[in-house]
Amino acid sequence: MRTEHSSPADLAALSPAEVRARFRAGLVRPTSGLAAGYAQANLIIVPKSHAFDLLLFAQRNPKPMPLLGVLDAGEVTSDLLAGGDIRTDVPRYVVYEDGVPVAEPTDITGYWREDLVTFIVGCSFTFENALVAGGVPVAHQEQGVNVPMYRTSTRCAPAGEIAGPLVVSMRPVPASQVADAVRITSRYPAVHGAPVHVGAPGELGIADLAAPDFGDPVAIPDGHVPVFWACGVTPQAAVMESRPPLAIGHAPGHMLITDARDADYLVP
Repeated sequence: MRTEHSSPADLAALSPAEVRARFRAGLVRPTSGLAAGYAQANLIIVPKSHAFDLLLFAQRNPKPMPLLGVLDAGEVTSDLLAGGDIRTDVPRYVVYEDGVPVAEPTDITGYWREDLVTFIVGCSFTFENALVAGGVPVAHQEQGVNVPMYRTSTRCAPAGEIAGPLVVSMRPVPASQVADAVRITSRYPAVHGAPVHVGAPGELGIADLAAPDFGDPVAIPDGHVPVFWACGVTPQAAVMESRPPLAIGHAPGHMLITDARDADYLVP
């Protein structure tokens, strides 16, 4: 693991290819705020035997699993990461065997098989620059932590052998700016779009905002309301429940930074 001494502004100014090169060289850190203006993506990789079910799961649950791309079995690159390698260009991965996380490597070359199919899924980090530009604060960036994510009591629509709960990310928003946050993020449907819930975490089955299932807790300032967006960790929660023999995802908050621009996913 390599320590990064660049400032947040320097990291934000890097191109996607430059950031991916640093990950290949050993940089490990959450990716929120890196390569500003470029879309970040979740990653879920399964054997071809389970790929159709996962594709159908995405089709039935587009809010938590909006697909930006699907690679052919054994393929390791695409136009979303030109010249890159899906096996090395994410800062940290999670490897699941029979639904159980067994490793968190920074390189999955040793786990790679020619029957593995990669799904690249939209990520809400993509609309965070738009939130900041719109004057809506992003607490986990300001506090220097990973975004908090929670399993909910809401069930996704199952598909074949794949089933699981909706996972959400949470960002506290000043009460006076919740409508702005909804308006801004609704223009990015390919990366989760508008929130799925505002306030009252108990209505989602979340007992304690200070104890996220993934990521880090975030302090909620006075006058702020918890706002919840569908999260691309949802397919990993489904993998843990459905228990395919092998699956690989990104470590929560450690995303694939793509060559697509945030603006590519903005709708009028």
